Amino acid sequence: MRVWAVANQKGGVGKTTTAVALAGLLADQGKRVLVVDLDPHGSMTSYFGHDPDRLTSSVFNLFQHKGQVPAGLAAALLLETSHEQISLLPSSTSLATLERQSAAQGGFGLVISRALEQLESRFDFAIIDSPPLLGVSMINALAACEQLVVPVQTEFLALKGLERMVHTLTMVNRSRKRALPFTIVPTLFDRRTQASLSTLRKLRNDYSEQLWQAYIPIDTKLRDASLAGVVPSRLEANSRGVLAYRALLRYLLVQSLSRGREVA
Repeated sequence: MRVWAVANQKGGVGKTTTAVALAGLLADQGKRVLVVDLDPHGSMTSYFGHDPDRLTSSVFNLFQHKGQVPAGLAAALLLETSHEQISLLPSSTSLATLERQSAAQGGFGLVISRALEQLESRFDFAIIDSPPLLGVSMINALAACEQLVVPVQTEFLALKGLERMVHTLTMVNRSRKRALPFTIVPTLFDRRTQASLSTLRKLRNDYSEQLWQAYIPIDTKLRDASLAGVVPSRLEANSRGVLAYRALLRYLLVQSLSRGREVA
């Protein structure tokens, strides 16, 4: 099972949309996909029609066993989604209390890695949606994944979030055997605005090696898919946004394949 995470230390940049769109495109290809919601706001959980305020069992339960994950627990928490090939490990608002618990107990950094090990034979891909702040949940996502996708809205303030994210990755990589590869993805691009154009130019100047050179455009079909609770490719397979995410997926798969050859 390949594990990707979607993260940025700024909200509103398209993390959940990116995670769901990529998961949907993989699922359309027949891949078995697990989506993991680590955000206490539960945007991905809500996307697929589940209420994070009402769920009594969620990813939060994984953190209730002193850093260990009892056999079978991860599978017991899975929920169905609107796509037959996608399963959800949901979030709940209880996840917001995790920081206090981790400060008292410690040892929580590899909980999601251990949970995914239990599910490895059931899925081809896992895609983790991370919260927009550095904490236990994001550390778990970064520890568990082999590829990080960093959506960045093409507006000036989003660049500050990207700077914080890159700084976090520098710290995390000190504790990893191999540096975590990451791809910066420009999102919510509107070619009619100077803000989008100038931000994209700056991204290409400052992060040329890590940047996916294309972009995800503003597309109301992505919002419509969210309202309908379906992956974007099921609502409008040839919308501008879906075509862009399809190109991004091809890029990520090629990058993943090339890294696999380097390791071999």
